[in-house]
Amino acid sequence: MSFVTMKLLLLIIVLGFAEAVSLQDDSLCQPHSRPWHVNLHGAGRCSGALIDRWWIVTSFLCSQTSSSFTASLGDYDISVEEGTEQHIKSDLIIRHRPYRSPLHSLAMVRLSKPAQFNQYVQPIPLPSSCPPPGQSCNVSGWGSTIPNQNEVPKKMKCISVPVVADQICRDLFPMFWSDGMVCAGQVGKNNCLNDGGSVMVCDGQLQGIHWYNHGCMSPPDPSTYTKICRYTRWIEDIMRSNSPTLAPTPPSTTPPMIENKDAEGPKLVQM
Repeated sequence: MSFVTMKLLLLIIVLGFAEAVSLQDDSLCQPHSRPWHVNLHGAGRCSGALIDRWWIVTSFLCSQTSSSFTASLGDYDISVEEGTEQHIKSDLIIRHRPYRSPLHSLAMVRLSKPAQFNQYVQPIPLPSSCPPPGQSCNVSGWGSTIPNQNEVPKKMKCISVPVVADQICRDLFPMFWSDGMVCAGQVGKNNCLNDGGSVMVCDGQLQGIHWYNHGCMSPPDPSTYTKICRYTRWIEDIMRSNSPTLAPTPPSTTPPMIENKDAEGPKLVQM
């Protein structure tokens, strides 16, 4: 074997090892471990969170790029059909007003037909309180976790980030801060998941939707998210006022059953 051939073989081995390491560091989620996470088509690279059979929460920036979406529920590997997906078109998009940032960045997407809940598709509860500083949260989405890189991964990624105190974020981002924000991340850790509308969940509750990717532009900085606990009442009001009325069932010839009305529909958290 010639010296040149040996060098080429060694180079292939090194590159293969480097690729294996990079794949290992991709922060891939466990398959279908985030059944509330929705892939929104027609809005660039965007995600949202399913909170009800009819409703998805996403960022204003995602809603700004399109007047309609196709929502893929139960998705994990977006490069293939896994047989777990439900593809449902939207029929209504409602943005929080005023639209301009940094005041608010939140939108509601109504599905044209209700999602069917199963092990791959489940809603995430709205928050019962705001996340305290230091609480560990998980962020998921289809985006790069490497700062200043625009890679579009095939499989959903997850990162773990701690909530940062509001005052620290207010000092860090004085021109891009409002009380409707929460930021999360830690110096020396992975603070970047470059997916519009990426979803932050803390203790099993929806606490954030992507706003600014500070951590993707400057790795030591935390990224900012819409502070969902500040908008729970608005979200509930939108759902109450705009949820579709299902067609009535035909009259039955059998005696009516007495139903427990309190057991119907999703349980909503009151703020």
